[in-house]
Amino acid sequence: MSADILQTQIAYYRARAGEYDEWFYRQGRFDHGEADNAAWFAEVADVQRALHAVGPVGDALELAGGTGIWTRELVTLANHVTVLDAAPEMLARNAQNVPDPRVQRHQADLFVWEPERQYDLVFFSFWLSHVPPARLAPFLAAAVRAVRPGGRIFIVDSLPDPASSATNHPTPDPAGTLHERKLNDGSTYTIVKVFYDPTAIAAALTAQGCPAEGHTSGRFFWWVTGSRDR
Repeated sequence: MSADILQTQIAYYRARAGEYDEWFYRQGRFDHGEADNAAWFAEVADVQRALHAVGPVGDALELAGGTGIWTRELVTLANHVTVLDAAPEMLARNAQNVPDPRVQRHQADLFVWEPERQYDLVFFSFWLSHVPPARLAPFLAAAVRAVRPGGRIFIVDSLPDPASSATNHPTPDPAGTLHERKLNDGSTYTIVKVFYDPTAIAAALTAQGCPAEGHTSGRFFWWVTGSRDR
């Protein structure tokens, strides 16, 4: 996987910051109608309940925090949240959407990131699918190193349901690695999008000293939660 693709991916998310929430809240090109939208939000609620079952915690780290959709959840169960993201535009949106003094934000390229400390909870949503397979093991190892012994890790990502993406995006290829994405202005980007198996991710974490279990919500999401060995 070339470094150019990863830089293009960062550029895509920088350009997408102002419209990213349309995806999560099923607006505009992401509105698939009443039935699919209702199923989406019901599954979002399932993931939220699973996350809140982890807390309360002291210090949480959110990787690729984006516009703050999940930062909002984390501040309700953590005393302090550190948010990392490669896109300054995303961090700015995060600060606007979650103006909580308990949240600190830093720009970081997660492909070269190395944790400087450990946390009670390490969380990331819809990021792992943008990690190329060749970089998956080292990234997960870094994430586990950021978890305090006895602390928790929680990962959320996508299942390849056609109603998950925009109405003008191609049907997702579960076996694909590179996918084309469009913005509202019609510009297109090629990014990494890998539909990882949550059972395999849980096994990879377990092998690194963080016993974990994988779950799916049905059509749209999977999550993995684990606890690092003491």
